[in-house]
Amino acid sequence: MSADDLHARVQTLLEEHDPAGDPREFLGARFDAGLAWVYFPIGSGGLELSRNFQAQVEEELAAAGAPPGGGPHNGIGMGMAAPTIAAFGTEDQRREFLRPLFTGEHFYCQLFSEPGAGSDLAGVSTRAVRDGDDWIVNGQKVWTSSAQKAQRAILVARTDPTVPKHQGLTYFVLDMTDPGVDVRPLRQITGEAEFNEVFLTDVRVPDANRLGAEGGGWKVATTTLNNERVAIGSMAGGTREGGIIGKVTDVWRAQPELRNPAMHDELMRLWVDAEAIRLTALRLRQRMAVGQPGPEGAGMKVAFARLAQAVSGFEIELHPEDGLQYDDWTMRQPEGVDFVGREPGYRYLRAKGNSIEGGTSEILRNTIAERILGLPPEHRVDKDIAFKDLDR
Repeated sequence: MSADDLHARVQTLLEEHDPAGDPREFLGARFDAGLAWVYFPIGSGGLELSRNFQAQVEEELAAAGAPPGGGPHNGIGMGMAAPTIAAFGTEDQRREFLRPLFTGEHFYCQLFSEPGAGSDLAGVSTRAVRDGDDWIVNGQKVWTSSAQKAQRAILVARTDPTVPKHQGLTYFVLDMTDPGVDVRPLRQITGEAEFNEVFLTDVRVPDANRLGAEGGGWKVATTTLNNERVAIGSMAGGTREGGIIGKVTDVWRAQPELRNPAMHDELMRLWVDAEAIRLTALRLRQRMAVGQPGPEGAGMKVAFARLAQAVSGFEIELHPEDGLQYDDWTMRQPEGVDFVGREPGYRYLRAKGNSIEGGTSEILRNTIAERILGLPPEHRVDKDIAFKDLDR
């Protein structure tokens, strides 16, 4: 299919379905036309084209005022669950899960981290025990964004404690409305409850909702995490002086009375770092166009976390006594993270979590060293020990 053919297909969609009408109806029609993810399989919202064509579709539909795929703030569903389902799901699973995800009917959250398994994700102890055609799940997850409004979740649970920890995991799609799912908000440093802890008590998950092989959950989860790290890393901004650095440069130019000559070199260094990260993100997205994201996403995520914390700290210095003013301490549950639209105090506080979420910077530096640079791996004493025999 050529670019002209794809353009004609987009125009047909716009002629037959009003982009200003019901969002779910339009997105459902877009999915059925293969224009959700054009690089996905036919029948799964795609046309089996190159990823390079996706940008053309997004630009033409955005110009027509079409609603975004997945609905508002469904980043986990669109950026993490969808590519994982496409890569590991059966034809029936892709048909069942992807369309309601794309139309926004199903909002997703991620049930990975636990109180005793954050940086060491392979150490999860949430248990899934087979019972006929179902799995019975018991355990606790933590730091779960938007669990309070999610209809579905991607879940990693332990199905075999008799083998080493990386081998005994299985990956599921969980219905968050099922009995036994208890969501409780967690207050964070910003005063908000952006995250939750989720308790799972005798939750039944059909085996039909298992993604990948039993015991193959680590491989599936790695695909999800690679996509997550690219998504977080790309928050540095898609345009020059986009994202957080743009907020600082705007103030620097508009309010010269706030400037300190000693801060000039620091701002220039941060600007150069932001531009280097932006260009690197563009190159990484180009590589993603011909395949799944690899461990390079870990480097982007580490770089963004460092930059966000440095720029937000610089912004506080730029505003002197006004920098730390932050009035919204109510324990509300926001729709998402808004680094650009909020005040400097919020950005400074929220940026502290960037080096933790999506894999800590320390763990990701190990990934970079071992999987990109080819350095010898750290010695792991628990690598060949059955999970049940580990000290926890």
